[in-house]
Amino acid sequence: MSNEPILKLGIPKGSLENATVDLFRRAGFQITVNSRSYFPAIDDPNIECMLIRAQEMARYVEDGVLDAGLTGLDWIAETGANVHPITDLVYAKQSFGRVRWVLAVPEQSAVRSVKDLEGKIIATELVETTKRYLAANGVTAKVEFSWGATEVKPPILADAIVEVTETGSSLRANNLRIVETVLESNTQFIANTASWQDPAKRQQMQDIQMLLEGAINAMGKVGLMMNVERSSLQQVLDVLPALKTPTISTLADENWLALNTILEESTVRTIIPRLKQAGASGIVEYPLNKIVN
Repeated sequence: MSNEPILKLGIPKGSLENATVDLFRRAGFQITVNSRSYFPAIDDPNIECMLIRAQEMARYVEDGVLDAGLTGLDWIAETGANVHPITDLVYAKQSFGRVRWVLAVPEQSAVRSVKDLEGKIIATELVETTKRYLAANGVTAKVEFSWGATEVKPPILADAIVEVTETGSSLRANNLRIVETVLESNTQFIANTASWQDPAKRQQMQDIQMLLEGAINAMGKVGLMMNVERSSLQQVLDVLPALKTPTISTLADENWLALNTILEESTVRTIIPRLKQAGASGIVEYPLNKIVN
């Protein structure tokens, strides 16, 4: 039995849930979610998981119900929770990138900037952040909390909305036009301030941080290994991207070398044929789960 403490870890329920479970899988943790339980199983006896809505995560971490959790910078700012930021994890449900909370209005609206919303009604789930944004721009407007389906509220139930988007496709589908960006956000791994002061728990969280960052670093990348005759080495190196210096090892036959490198997966389909033409053989492409820098 391990002497390590049990780390209470919050997994965001909802839109980030699947991406988070997949990220932990890439990092080496197997999380099994049961639709009837808020306590997913994890193959680490020193971690207990709990599914919590991203909107509430920071508050539960602040209060010590959880030692650590994953949620967006947007919800940390919205709740004003006092938590310790461990690291940014730039992934989201679709693109593993950042998201934007944008001010949007119907296509036919006369609104061209936030200044045009004086005295108007804005619907959003991000109420406090929107109020701060209006105040910073010297605008007085009514901000109403939206329980969902925010995109369908203009123009009848609201003059404008503040909504989260990755691609803008949902807004366009609802004939809405983006006016301004209110806030950019990405997922963050956060800790309870007291838990972070506990050396054993801090070490657990730092280990998880390293593995999660390694998994993110590996996204979209693959490993490539091949054999090359010494006489063809320079031609093969000329094919590889300039910033990717491969590892070169000697083989039993001193006239041959082994090359190992990491490339963007999207470039491999064009590079492999050129490597073959340059004299590489035995080319093997393999997936990567983690790149720890």
